[in-house]
Amino acid sequence: MLDAGDPAPDVTAPNQHGEAVSPAFDGVTVLYFYPEDGTPGCTTEAEGFVREAETYADAGVTVYGVSTDTVESHAEFADSTDAWFDLLADPDGELADAFGVERTAPGDSTPRTTFVIVDGEIERVETGVTPDGHARDLLLDLLDDGVVSLE
Repeated sequence: MLDAGDPAPDVTAPNQHGEAVSPAFDGVTVLYFYPEDGTPGCTTEAEGFVREAETYADAGVTVYGVSTDTVESHAEFADSTDAWFDLLADPDGELADAFGVERTAPGDSTPRTTFVIVDGEIERVETGVTPDGHARDLLLDLLDDGVVSLE
């Protein structure tokens, strides 16, 4: 798995609208892997990012969610959670492989893993993430550590 100090890989994946997205990873980016659209924990995690949308935007943070679900599944999930950020479809696990997020077998879901990327470099990696409160706790940590500010 990529770790702090590693460069972020160049990746491209379709979002929930079927548009190819190639994150630039300039500035501060949160890229979070989650297991499956529509499950209770994944819904809780996505809704947490939705609740914190204004503060993430004020801090200049770009957010991407990634799972091995399809574009169609992401579209339904984004509608049900009001996700304002891109949900990247990774059914072949190419993004997971690029970031070193292990799956037990091809097509399997990924464990909850969050990468904070600053100017193209991995700043931190969080594994074993608890969905409830993750978006808020991560934002507070980034503010406390001076990675972002609201000024």
